[in-house]
Amino acid sequence: MSRAIAVKLAGPVLRARAEGPFQLRESVRVGPARLLGEVVRLDRDEIVVQVYEDTTGLRPGIEVVGDGAPLAIRVGPALLGRIFDGLLRPLSGAPDRLAAGLREAPATRFPFAPAAAPGDAMAAGASIGDIVVAGGRRLAALVPPGVEGRVLDIRPEGEYDDDEPLARIATAGGEVAVAMSHAWPVRVPRPSRRRLASVTPLVTGQRILDSLFPVALGGKAAIPGGFGTGKTVLLETLAKGCAADVIVYLGCGERGNEMAGVLDEFPQLADPRTGRPLMERTVIVANTSNMPVAAREASIYAAITVAEYFRDQGLSVALMADSTSRWAEALREVSGRFGELPGEGGYPAYLSSRLADFYERAAIVEPLCGGTGAVTVIGAISPPSGDFSEPVTSHTKRYVKAFWTLDVKRAQARFYPAVHPLQSYAEDALEFAPWWEAHGNVAWWRLRRRFLTLLDDEARLERMARIIGRDALPARQQMTLFCAELVNDAFLRQSAFSETDRVCAPARQAAMMRLLDKFIDHADAAVAAGIPPDALRALPSLRPLQRMAEEIRDDELARLADLQAAMEREFAALAHAREGSDAAHG
Repeated sequence: MSRAIAVKLAGPVLRARAEGPFQLRESVRVGPARLLGEVVRLDRDEIVVQVYEDTTGLRPGIEVVGDGAPLAIRVGPALLGRIFDGLLRPLSGAPDRLAAGLREAPATRFPFAPAAAPGDAMAAGASIGDIVVAGGRRLAALVPPGVEGRVLDIRPEGEYDDDEPLARIATAGGEVAVAMSHAWPVRVPRPSRRRLASVTPLVTGQRILDSLFPVALGGKAAIPGGFGTGKTVLLETLAKGCAADVIVYLGCGERGNEMAGVLDEFPQLADPRTGRPLMERTVIVANTSNMPVAAREASIYAAITVAEYFRDQGLSVALMADSTSRWAEALREVSGRFGELPGEGGYPAYLSSRLADFYERAAIVEPLCGGTGAVTVIGAISPPSGDFSEPVTSHTKRYVKAFWTLDVKRAQARFYPAVHPLQSYAEDALEFAPWWEAHGNVAWWRLRRRFLTLLDDEARLERMARIIGRDALPARQQMTLFCAELVNDAFLRQSAFSETDRVCAPARQAAMMRLLDKFIDHADAAVAAGIPPDALRALPSLRPLQRMAEEIRDDELARLADLQAAMEREFAALAHAREGSDAAHG
């Protein structure tokens, strides 16, 4: 066990004279309170330690003791349904020992059924048995990566503590005890057999995202937006409604009142898929702005490590990070304490590589235990003054495929989600066309392109209308604006607080797109036949069309078909009346 004596302190940064060998990124304990820290620099006989807890009261001369291992957290079934700080210590008020020995408490017990026998060969990452967690979900008791050999003995079926040895494995380096949980270094990506290409989107339940700017299962998305544009509400909505097996929600440097709302609301929510508590498949990591700044830098790695553990169970995991800008600010502050030369925007020169390290851990993979698992990362960005050219936003764009820009003007107009359809993009959207065809929307790519073109035309015509007035525009251009408004109000607007519309299934999204496409076709034909736009605005079916998202549930698609039939009858009646008027004047 290495030892050092502190000689200088500056906030969370401590310099100590080493009296034994230390390793870079080694976990250390500081002072009589055994505060957690990490070695970030080695300089001859001096080490620089980043302390992850409040350093008030520390002084030169205190002892720094090395753990002999990298900073690690303990991953296992007891993570589900719980709330932790940035170092994976519980915020429930009860002491805990999940953070690799930071605190001690009685372990959580789970039923275990063995799936191996003495003499069986066990590969790294293989399962030695099944664990039953809340809600009847089954997880695997995994052999830690890097451990392989033959089973010497294994416990019979029963209920055990999650850190209790269940099996002994003879490896080339000696015997290793395997429990339901194990420690893993947070900065080291967990290995897998291979990465897979994703042709499946992560269904978020938000129409503007799923239908216009989808993110791949195992992909990466960013949500940049200025203050008050709804980043946190959107991330919470995605966490509640997306089609992931496990949700890891990271509140990184956000205001305490926002995280208090999350911590209060999530335990009370019902899972829309099962009706059981949503927290049974959720892990919350909260590091608010008033918590130690250095712990904020570590929290993002703790959260992605938790996500990778459940990915290795063959599950689909969605990680919501709110926000990476606050994490980058912590990186900048600690870097300044180190005396490093600042780069662009005052951030350290390695900001880009750290962002890459985080986002590149998102993937769809074949885990060591077989099957398929995925980690999808969705990170919010809070650019100062809404400036999307600042370093965090510009560097993040290099590593994500879906970019969901939140617009201040849409948010001020109470249009939510305030995703700007002309400033957002999804680079691999075309790859999901076969998936949409298999889910009932054969014309999805054409409809998506039509909607985006219509919204682009609206932006151009709005500029013209502000100069000459809407009424001075030709009838066809007036109808373009009218149809674009209908797409915005009936399809893109979606309330996070609506019981009916907070989540929209792909089948309903497809049916709504087809219905709006039919309306636009009929409206174009009507205007070409000389029917004035005011007559179309007076159609009785228009109000139900505008309100269909709020009034028609996922299991009531037949009502959309009825609405389409009524709409087509009204257009036919308009055309007939027009023909009669032309004949009378003929």
